[in-house]
Formats: sequence, C-alpha cells, structure tokens
Amino acid sequence: MDEYIDIVTIDGKPTGKTALKSEAHLNGWYHNTIHLWLYTNETEILLQQRSHKKAIHPLLWDVSVAGHVDAGESFIEAALRETKEEIGLQLNADNLKKIGTFLHETSYSNGKIQDNEFHQVYIAQLNVEISKLQPQEGEVEALKLVSISKFISLLKNSTTNNHFVESNKDYYKFVLEQITKTIKN
Repeated sequence: MDEYIDIVTIDGKPTGKTALKSEAHLNGWYHNTIHLWLYTNETEILLQQRSHKKAIHPLLWDVSVAGHVDAGESFIEAALRETKEEIGLQLNADNLKKIGTFLHETSYSNGKIQDNEFHQVYIAQLNVEISKLQPQEGEVEALKLVSISKFISLLKNSTTNNHFVESNKDYYKFVLEQITKTIKN
C-alpha cells in the first residue's frame, strides 16, 4: 500500500512535508517506521516471516511487527495500528515500552529503493497464544516463537542459514539485550 508519510531531516526532525512512501523510497527521503518486538514470559520472541510478495527480503524472518508511520500519526498510534493490521492483536499504549531509535540507510539492488528510515523500536509482552494471532495476507507469510538461545544461534549463523537479514545483526543483538533485561526485571 502506498500511503502518505511524514518526511524528516537526516537528524530525524520534522520537515512539515509529506510524500507517498514510494516517492520517499525513490528519492531517499528520511522518514519514520515503527518496530515492535513481542516476547513471552517463557523467554520466547515472536518472529514474523516476511511475505513472499515483499520486494525487500521476501521470506526472511524479522521483527514481530513493523510498518511506516502514516502522515500525522504518532509512533504509538502507528505501533498499535500495525500490530492490529499485521497480526490481529489489539494492544494498548501502556503495553508498549520504547527501547530506542535506529537509523537504517540501505540501497537495494533494484535501484528503485533508497531506504532511509528511523526505526522507532518498542517491545511488549505477548499475552495470547500464537494460534490466536491472524497474519495479514500479503504482508506476513508465517509467525513463530523462538527461544532467546535459538534466536542467538540463528543470528550467529545468519550468513549461511538465510534466516535473518544479515545486515541487521547489531540491531538484533541490541533488541535481544533489551528484551532479556526486561524479562529479568
């Protein structure tokens, strides 16, 4: 879907301009996305397999929920909306804990996408059975829970196992640290 998004500066400051997502990617304009990582009390993390229809990294496993922040939308509103859309889970704002902001700058080989995004990263506890979640067709191929130790093992071998987006290794490690700290507290 080609929605309108707010354009920000290279420092993440609002410009007051909006554009279609496709225009932002074509021109390399900076913008915001949300990432929500869901975890269980049993120290499992919910992973989403990207749809086979995705232009970027189809069928790789990644963040529980992610998406662009629509024009005029807050980060929290975007996180709640994307969670409902992508996996059918209704959360409240007080369920979310912000753990950081990450700048992601990547050019993709097809030459049509220069991805300059600020990932607004949140975590939340998953309090329903995975079988109750409803993956969004065209966005989500599958969902699975993996233990933190399994996540670490998959990440360690990501150059050969074609599981995660290899270039996101440091980002994934940061998220794991934050989830581990949260579960222990």
